[in-house]
Amino acid sequence: MANDKRDQTDWAYLAAMTDEEAEANALADPDNPPMTQEELRAAQRRPQVKVMRRALRLTQEEFAERYQIPLGTLRDWEQGRSVPDQTAQAYLRVIAKNPVGTAEALAKSAV
Repeated sequence: MANDKRDQTDWAYLAAMTDEEAEANALADPDNPPMTQEELRAAQRRPQVKVMRRALRLTQEEFAERYQIPLGTLRDWEQGRSVPDQTAQAYLRVIAKNPVGTAEALAKSAV
């Protein structure tokens, strides 16, 4: 979008901005204040399926097959069309903590 005539963002200025300047600007924005530490602690955490899959260097098809997740469901999660329910979130946390062990347990149960 940098070449878009409607884009008025000074990217060079932003790139040169220090962390302290960026934080001061964020704190000064009345329309979108940063979350407080309390709000961050209370925020719901969801496993980032696409990040997990890419970290494992798997295609969507490979991840779906390895962890027995319907491919369409995985795609919906990754593209934000739906979010994993509580059970799926718990399963994704297990995969994130022990991807090899999870895959091995599923492979053994299929025999």
